[in-house]
Amino acid sequence: MEMQIPNLRHLRVFLAVTEKKSITRASNSIFLSQPAITQAIAKLEKQLGAPLFERHSDGMYPTVSGEVWHNRVSRAIDHLQVATLEIVKENTLKEVTPKNLISLISTTQLKALVAVCEVQNFSIASRNLAVSQSSVHRAARDLERLLGVTLFEKNSIGILTTKAARMLSTATKLAFSELRQGISEINALQCRDVSTISVGCMPLARTTILPKSILRFNDGHPDVNINVTDGPYSDLLHHLRQGDIDMVLGALRYPAPADDVIQEELWSPALSIVARKDHPLMEKTQLSAEDLARYAWVVPAKSTPTRQAFEALFNDANVAPPTRIVESSSQILIRELLLESDRLTLITASQVEREINIGLLKKVVFSLEHTRRPIGLCVRKSWLPTVTQSHFLSMLRNVSDDFR
Repeated sequence: MEMQIPNLRHLRVFLAVTEKKSITRASNSIFLSQPAITQAIAKLEKQLGAPLFERHSDGMYPTVSGEVWHNRVSRAIDHLQVATLEIVKENTLKEVTPKNLISLISTTQLKALVAVCEVQNFSIASRNLAVSQSSVHRAARDLERLLGVTLFEKNSIGILTTKAARMLSTATKLAFSELRQGISEINALQCRDVSTISVGCMPLARTTILPKSILRFNDGHPDVNINVTDGPYSDLLHHLRQGDIDMVLGALRYPAPADDVIQEELWSPALSIVARKDHPLMEKTQLSAEDLARYAWVVPAKSTPTRQAFEALFNDANVAPPTRIVESSSQILIRELLLESDRLTLITASQVEREINIGLLKKVVFSLEHTRRPIGLCVRKSWLPTVTQSHFLSMLRNVSDDFR
């Protein structure tokens, strides 16, 4: 079930009470009545299912859950603060001031912004949010007035998002991700950890490290869900940086693809040439690049590490690379093409370990030790994993050690 993002104004109240250790002092600092603050805290505690404060004679102090929540809320607000300050700094309208701007923005407005940015269409965004289109329009326009900038521009085919919209949308998604992590951490403290770990996965890890890690992890965390997203590396990286997924597992890129992500190597397998078990090349003991070039191939898309290794195999031998190729990273399609033809593919043997073990496919004898490529994790540099997420990362490392 989708976690409900708390009201941004309630979060501001929570931070004030935590800082001032008193509802009275918080009331004076954020100019809200004491009953309104008491009601906001009560709503937050009900939504989170845990007490956030202990009431003592000398003030209000956060509980363990309150400490966890304070950490996540602070990180979430920081994401929004940085983005709004940057947007206002570039704004030429003098009447807009950055001071206390966050306190004027609502969760509803931010949800509308993200929804429209994702589909670049108000009608579709309203359906995705299950609210009226006029409500989405109003929320988006109110946000534009608050910031003093244009967020959406009309063109002949619909609308375009401006730089300011994209910047704030990304910050909002990262902020909401922090809040969801905070909710998961509080649930875990209450012994009801039903969180979801989102993994973006590339082909190699999908058939090796990941399935074994999930099975072992679920032995100790049976109620935690694992959401696996497949797709091209560029798409997974985009979703990672936007906070849609927690980690990307697969072939690493060097240099690192962006300044706001970090990579961790887990395993460096070599590539192998694989074909059906009775392929004509199986009868040869000494193979050359010329022999390999005579056959059709199945290879991944351009710019991928495996495709680069495929091209280098022939370029290094001064042999024209094969031209009869099918581009695909689909394991099912690759297997069927190999079984029904004399095509070859370049792949890590562990990806087709099961097919090799039952005798469907076989490795062609051709040394490719120099093609070892790092497989590992890519995460956001600022990401702070929950305890449950840390356990899953440890499982990935342990399983990778077995493969290594």
